[in-house]
Amino acid sequence: MTTTERPPRVFFYVQHLLGIGHIARASRVANALQADGFDVTLVTGGMPVPGFPGDGIRHVELPPIAVSDGSFSGLVDATGKPADDAFKKDRTDMLIGAYHGAKPDIVIIEAFPFGRRQVRFELLPLLDEIEDSEPRPLVMTSLRDILQERSKPGRDEETVSLVKKHFDAVLVHGDPNFVRLEDTFPLAEQISHRVVYTGLVAPLAPPPPSEKFDIIVSAGGGAVGAALIQAALEAAPKVKGIEKWCLIAGPNMPQADFEAITAKAGDNISVFRFRKDFASLLAGARLSISQAGYNTVCDVLQAKCRSLLIPFSASGETEQSARAERLQKLGLAHVLEEKDITAQSMADAIERALALPAPDLVSLDLDGASGTARALRHLYDER
Repeated sequence: MTTTERPPRVFFYVQHLLGIGHIARASRVANALQADGFDVTLVTGGMPVPGFPGDGIRHVELPPIAVSDGSFSGLVDATGKPADDAFKKDRTDMLIGAYHGAKPDIVIIEAFPFGRRQVRFELLPLLDEIEDSEPRPLVMTSLRDILQERSKPGRDEETVSLVKKHFDAVLVHGDPNFVRLEDTFPLAEQISHRVVYTGLVAPLAPPPPSEKFDIIVSAGGGAVGAALIQAALEAAPKVKGIEKWCLIAGPNMPQADFEAITAKAGDNISVFRFRKDFASLLAGARLSISQAGYNTVCDVLQAKCRSLLIPFSASGETEQSARAERLQKLGLAHVLEEKDITAQSMADAIERALALPAPDLVSLDLDGASGTARALRHLYDER
């Protein structure tokens, strides 16, 4: 058992490239760790997102990178310029310097090596640096419950090799009664002794809403959500009995799209970039319409709100479709495929979703932030 008078130090790396889901989930976990007595340094490398990681978290911001579209090919800096070798070296040096400055007892790397191969240029040197450290910290990867299917041969084998070489634990932020790692990662059995399920990282039960809307339409980060918002806007006149709509476009929706949507919104439709009280609004709504990203689904489940899910499926993405299908089978959502979106199909899907029973009891484990803190405490104490 490790004993120390000071709080265990955690160095938590997260890289979001397109949406805000990764940094939102990591922020929830980081705040839970800090509340449990860990000393947390959160390292981010994506475009800044208002409200994250939240107050009180020590935050290291690497020079930001992103992808320009949903294909996740090619990295650009904050100005849209391709990230060259010199830029990547500067980031790597800054990351390794931050690691040595933090002197962590535990390192958590979000997604890698199961994802985020685009930033292996800095993560592989970081892992080598960790292996040379004395004492060596515990190293863990932090995963959402459902992984993107990989089509390129050898990728899964490479992932297993890296886990076996560098990682002490694989933290899966999911409920094994809903989905298990082996359902979306074929070689999970080879690393099963390292897998720890934490529960879904949902927010705390939200307070009552300060204002009420019948339907909340949200596009997550907004970078790829314009079609969803536009379809809901066009469907609104076709849906009877709805007094107030709330459209949340997301901080990353292109300004031209946001302005076009705002200009077309009727008197009963309010359009926002972002709402800090999103979870509370869901708790007071009759229906949520959204993509099927991890964090949004957790918000909807915690709020016990009916749900219409339009999973993001461009460029071969499979994760959201897998989540949406499982929720529909449990009667917790109705699903409309992205390729089938029209004003009429959206209106019809809204009517079906409104007819679902209210999900008053959700049996899934939604305490994943605290569950992660408990798992880290156990792993650290047992070292």
